[in-house]
Amino acid sequence: MASDEHVAAVRGFNRFYTNVAGLLREGLLGTDLTLTEARVVFDLAQREQTEVAALRAALALDAGYLSRVIGRLESRGLLERERSAQDGRRQVLTLTARGRRRFQTIDARSAREVAALLDPVPESDRRRLVGAMATIEDVLGACERPASFVLRPPAPGDYGWIVENHARVYSDEFGFDVRFEALIARIVGEWAADHDPHREACWIAEVDGEPAGSIFCMRKSERVAKLRLLCVAPRARGTGVGSRLVDECLRFARSAGYRRIVLWTQDNLTGARRIYERAGFRLDDEEAHTMFGPEVRGQNWSRTL
Repeated sequence: MASDEHVAAVRGFNRFYTNVAGLLREGLLGTDLTLTEARVVFDLAQREQTEVAALRAALALDAGYLSRVIGRLESRGLLERERSAQDGRRQVLTLTARGRRRFQTIDARSAREVAALLDPVPESDRRRLVGAMATIEDVLGACERPASFVLRPPAPGDYGWIVENHARVYSDEFGFDVRFEALIARIVGEWAADHDPHREACWIAEVDGEPAGSIFCMRKSERVAKLRLLCVAPRARGTGVGSRLVDECLRFARSAGYRRIVLWTQDNLTGARRIYERAGFRLDDEEAHTMFGPEVRGQNWSRTL
């Protein structure tokens, strides 16, 4: 059962957001429509015709209440209703030309208001904001949204995130101790201080505005590249982020003129090993060690480019 503290926090956020979004004003976005009426107009504008039953299910509205809303919009000449040609027991709704114009007004004003709200916000905070909104949808939504992600170069703060993400994942899932975090911090620190941008690269996978994965392509020798620090945050697993990061690393290595690429991993990282195998890597050799606490087998993998 939700705690009183959590309930109060959600209620507080609701009050905050209704003020920010202007939902308490008499007419939404300077029109004569209420929030519910505007939402009905918006949904109807997404298609030529909509069954009343489908609209009621999509908006989770009481049948009687929705009927009254439809009646008000119909009396203003914003929509028309008629019997369905496929099933005479059902009613379908269509926006009139006047209703379409009203939708365009609302849509344009809403876009301008949101743009004005976001313009003063720094880009990094915008990503946090959008990511937080997506989290609310994921947690409270009736179904899962398909995850989308982008790959980008590291931005300020990302190197610290790479170290933290590795430390948390490997500690929580494999019991690795602080020596592993120290190794990652040393690798990332040396990279940040000095690397060849023409033959070495790093990518961050960003999901809903937040970093969710990383990978490096580093120089081992003139002809051999090294794949390092592939790690995907738990919330982004199963979305293809890991495979996409490896594919990008291989593409870059080829374009940079390397003939072969190698990597070092551990035998208990089964998810990563499956990604490497699908990408064409083959196990060269392995050796047991306790460098990070638990006994594991360090493995060397490689493939030609």
